[in-house]
Amino acid sequence: MRIVSGIYKGRHIKAPKNFRARPTTDFAKENLFNILNNNFDFSELSVLDLFSGTGSISYEFASRECVSVISVESNFRHHAFIKKTIDELGITNVKAFKSDAFRYVKSYRDKFDIIFADPPYELKEIDSIPDFIFKHEILNKDGWLIVEHGGKTNFSKQKGFLELRKYGGVNFSIFENQEKS
Repeated sequence: MRIVSGIYKGRHIKAPKNFRARPTTDFAKENLFNILNNNFDFSELSVLDLFSGTGSISYEFASRECVSVISVESNFRHHAFIKKTIDELGITNVKAFKSDAFRYVKSYRDKFDIIFADPPYELKEIDSIPDFIFKHEILNKDGWLIVEHGGKTNFSKQKGFLELRKYGGVNFSIFENQEKS
C-alpha cells in the first residue's frame, strides 16, 4: 500500500503478512480523495478514522495536512503498527487510540468534519453505523460520514445518505449531516 497524495506521497507502507486487516485499495483511495478534494479544504479538517486497520486512510488525511486525525483501532497488533508507522513517517497530526469504535464514539464529546469508517464487511452491526454516528452527534453540520463496505450492504434509505461510489469491490456510502450544530 502507498500514500497516494500530499506531503507523504509515494511512501510505501508494508503491513506484516499475517495482518487480518483489508486495506482500502490505492485505486479506491485515490478516487475517494479526489471527491473529498472537490468538497473540502483539507487544511481545515478534523477527521475521525474508525476501524483503522492498517491506518492507510489516516495517513492519507495526514499527508494532506488536515488539522487533526484520530485513528481508532481495537486490534492490539494493528494499533501498534499504526503507532509505529506514524513515528517512522514523523506524522504529528495523527493520534492513534486502541479502542472499540462504538465505545470510542460513545465517549467522545468533540465533533469532526469527516468520519471515515471501514469496519469488517461482515460486521453484524454494520447497518447501524450511520444512525449510531448521528445519534451521538459527533459530526459537524455539513460534515461527511463515509462508510466503506462490501456490495451486499445498502445504506441508501438511511438518514443523511448522499451517494454511493463503487470502485471495483470497494463501496463508499457517503452521508452528510444536515442537522444544526
